Amino acid sequence: MPQEIQLQVLPQIAVDNQLLTDYVAKLTHTSVHDIQHISILKRSIDARQKQIKINLKIHVFFQGEEVVHRTIHFPEYKNIKNAPVAIVVGAGPAGYFAALQLIELGVKPIVIERGKDVRGRRRDLKAINVDHIVNPDSNYCFGEGGAGTYSDGKLYTRSKKRGDVNRILELLVAFGASQDILVEAHPHIGTNKLPKIMEDMRHKIIEFGGEVLFDKRVIDFDIKGNEINGVVLHTGEKIPARQVILATGHSARDIFELLDRKEVLIEAKPFALGVRAEHPQSLIDSIQYSCDFRGEYLPPAPYSIVKQVNGRGMYSFCMCPGGVIAPCATNVEEVVTNGWSPSKRDQATANSGIVVELKLEDFKPFQKHGALAGMYFQKEIENTAWKVAGKTQKVPAQRMIDFSNKKISESLPKTSYVPGVVSAELGDVFPKFLTGIMRQGFQEFGKTMKGYFTNEAILHAPESRTSSPVRIPRNEETLEHLQIKGLYPCGEGAGYAGGIISAAIDGEKCAIKCAEQIFGYRN
Repeated sequence: MPQEIQLQVLPQIAVDNQLLTDYVAKLTHTSVHDIQHISILKRSIDARQKQIKINLKIHVFFQGEEVVHRTIHFPEYKNIKNAPVAIVVGAGPAGYFAALQLIELGVKPIVIERGKDVRGRRRDLKAINVDHIVNPDSNYCFGEGGAGTYSDGKLYTRSKKRGDVNRILELLVAFGASQDILVEAHPHIGTNKLPKIMEDMRHKIIEFGGEVLFDKRVIDFDIKGNEINGVVLHTGEKIPARQVILATGHSARDIFELLDRKEVLIEAKPFALGVRAEHPQSLIDSIQYSCDFRGEYLPPAPYSIVKQVNGRGMYSFCMCPGGVIAPCATNVEEVVTNGWSPSKRDQATANSGIVVELKLEDFKPFQKHGALAGMYFQKEIENTAWKVAGKTQKVPAQRMIDFSNKKISESLPKTSYVPGVVSAELGDVFPKFLTGIMRQGFQEFGKTMKGYFTNEAILHAPESRTSSPVRIPRNEETLEHLQIKGLYPCGEGAGYAGGIISAAIDGEKCAIKCAEQIFGYRN
């Protein structure tokens, strides 16, 4: 049996197998020749002291012991070409993991995606970045893989109670992700690698008899007697099914409007909204690692910060070390920002959403829209930002200290946001209460992270798609909609997830309940 050891080592030891072996030999009072193999089980950084250490949990195999390497296998998928059908609306993490789980359970998934496959999306991403043209069906939020495909690919979730995180991570490895995601405390894949993984998931779904339909937008639900009977596409085609998993993501406003028109119960949901702040990565490194230069053994530093300001939480969201800011509008006459990092996180800038928690009472000016009040609050800010920045995909921007001092920045450095920025007073974009919280909050951030509050940092507005402004209520046991039998609200768009992992877990949970309904059994 291997010996399990937890230890702290210098960064240069953690990345060098020979140095690590030497260290472990001294720690265990053995010879380096007695150590056959070391497997790293978990890895994290401890930057609380001036001397940064790496926390490791390892298995040490000594001579004579059988070395057991971690192997990852696909589940036992079945050929379900002629099996009972369930529709999955949306090809993001929730949708694809739901489809794969359905196949495992003997159900044929028909995945319907309004956008294009990952290759086809690239042309539309170029159009929004270079030509300022927004395709409402194919953009950073819509298309194969959903918003997660062209994001940082963060795989960390605090919601361990949601389900089996390791199962999701292992499936991602089976589809091509690095095994490092099984080891790192805060794993991520990188937006350069996610498209191929999503593509391989699609191939697996099709290989075993499922279907994936692109460029097909759902415009209606066939509901009879409070039971789902299928969906209607924008082409006029009707696809029948008694089970529909609704995994459309947090930006599918037309679906929220459709449900509202059909008097299918939905609820306004609080979310968070703010700006995307960009610093030089070297500055964040110096703050987090307490050094002038991080060196070659440490990764670009992330940060996480939370403050209470005037009774509201203001916090970092989707922080992207060595990353860039992207235009994430899903319709004309709006601008939206988000961030992502490549797998190496090797860009010169670091960015993070800095957002303020909203309350249902904030949506009172839009109460005539009922359950869609939060969505219209969100839309107005995005439209205002579009107008302030000149009605293109450029965004309003301001240096951080200038923003807190209500001063329009005389100049703006080049940022990673490709469509461009326009110097503006961001107080013209947000409601006064929100602006006041952010002005004070950034100063509070600077007290905790010395050097963070600086005019080297540029704020881009708005960061508005943190989560869905709507919740689609469902039965806690069956996961079906409270009114509509056979309709399974799922993932971020329905208000039950907050990232790739939690969305994938929720997709699997809905698929299991769906299969139970089809075959009349319970897990």
